[in-house]
Amino acid sequence: MKTAYPTDDARWGAVTERDPHADGAFFYAVSTTGVFCRPTCASRQPRRENVSFFADTAAARAAGFRPCKRCQPEGLPRELEIVNRACAVLDAHAERLTLQQLSDAVHVSPFHLQRLFKRVVGVSPRQYQAAQRGAALRQALQSGQPVTQAAVDAGFNSPSRLYASVPRELGMAPSAFRRQGAGLRIDYATASTSLGTVLVAATEQGICRIAFGDEPAALVGELMDAFARAKLVESPARLAPFVTQIRAYLDGTRHAFDLPLDIAPTAFQQRVWEALTHIPYGETRSYSEIAEALGSPRAVRAVASACASNPVALAIPCHRVVQKGGALSGYRWGVRRKATLLASEARHVHDDQTESVAEGSAV
Repeated sequence: MKTAYPTDDARWGAVTERDPHADGAFFYAVSTTGVFCRPTCASRQPRRENVSFFADTAAARAAGFRPCKRCQPEGLPRELEIVNRACAVLDAHAERLTLQQLSDAVHVSPFHLQRLFKRVVGVSPRQYQAAQRGAALRQALQSGQPVTQAAVDAGFNSPSRLYASVPRELGMAPSAFRRQGAGLRIDYATASTSLGTVLVAATEQGICRIAFGDEPAALVGELMDAFARAKLVESPARLAPFVTQIRAYLDGTRHAFDLPLDIAPTAFQQRVWEALTHIPYGETRSYSEIAEALGSPRAVRAVASACASNPVALAIPCHRVVQKGGALSGYRWGVRRKATLLASEARHVHDDQTESVAEGSAV
């Protein structure tokens, strides 16, 4: 991914404008004062000939400069600090906070906080708090707490709100989750495809698993392990439309899915999986590019972990994420299948482009 400030001229422009988007992207030092600053520093603007630029604070210190006491460049960028404070407030309050209450707590306007939070975290404050409540509820139910008490502790102030929103977080009713899926019906089917056997499983709400393997029995066994106390019902007729979509995708006649999903991601997984769905068919992105796009450039391993935990192959296209140099890395359903998928998508894109050119020439 290309940096937004690739040249010294671009960096100097950001300094003169005190561009808030440049905060944390680089640092500048002033030879006459011996200090280094953020691009947004409110100090008097230095002369261009006295300024040098550094990628990080360590490089500036190594060159003999000391941090500016005014903008404190070794601290968190101001925007990230605001978001961190907002997250801390949300984490500390089980009860739902309004955007106005949250903005009052961190001393910024609701409009600015909403835009900033979504740009940095990838979800809105409301979505973040909902994910945190869902995580707290999962933990409480797994510890054996009664549903009502677990709901109160997690911040759900009424049974109606709990049962209206929790299926999106748990992938099943709270009581069923507490019983590890006991009483929950999951329909499943296996079918042959060009990638081997596919297993598709769905609750009443939607698809909860798409997996590839070599043996149907092994895939069904993995499903049983994942939903140990649920009622598993082989239902090829119900799932036939979904299997048809998968086969059409694999033969190149379909480039996207129209599948109702019933999965329960964490807040970070939700951000990563959403980003994966925006990678165009036939293209790839590196783990580091995904991390940077989420505003968390150091979270490369966390992005890889989120990709590896994807429960629905193809529907969330984690196969389109590769290593920085383009090399294929691990894939939950086998690197060979990943390579086949990427080659197939690239071939179908090329064929579509060739066909379009031919049609244009004919006209």
